[in-house]
Amino acid sequence: MTDFLSDEFFMKEALKEARKALDANEVPIGAVIVSNNRIIARGHNLTETLSDPTAHAEMQAFTAATDFIGGKYLNECTLYVTVEPCVMCAGASYWAQIGRIVYGATDLKRGYKSISDSILHPKTIIVPGILENECSNLLIDFFKSKR
Repeated sequence: MTDFLSDEFFMKEALKEARKALDANEVPIGAVIVSNNRIIARGHNLTETLSDPTAHAEMQAFTAATDFIGGKYLNECTLYVTVEPCVMCAGASYWAQIGRIVYGATDLKRGYKSISDSILHPKTIIVPGILENECSNLLIDFFKSKR
């Protein structure tokens, strides 16, 4: 597998989105959705900007990806997100039938795994821990600056 097609390459793109959130004083979480080795959607947290608790990076990316594809199912796509999805985003991934979820940092407090793995669609493949330190450190530094 070439570097362009690697999970690390696409996670670095999700990290670029997370840095956009950081620049906007949002919790730095970013996401991209890939189909056929091509990024079809990008998103980053906009909850503060939009005063919308549902404006998570994944939700922004799901909306853009389904618009791009012209349908509600993303079973041939991969979601790359810098942090383990929350229950809301995991539920949305279920309804979108996302093919794969690749995430960086684990979220012990609000991640979907703290509730149940069955929130995800049964065919969704999960790949955790890609660029975990970089993803985690971005969050740790953000919250340290807030204290």
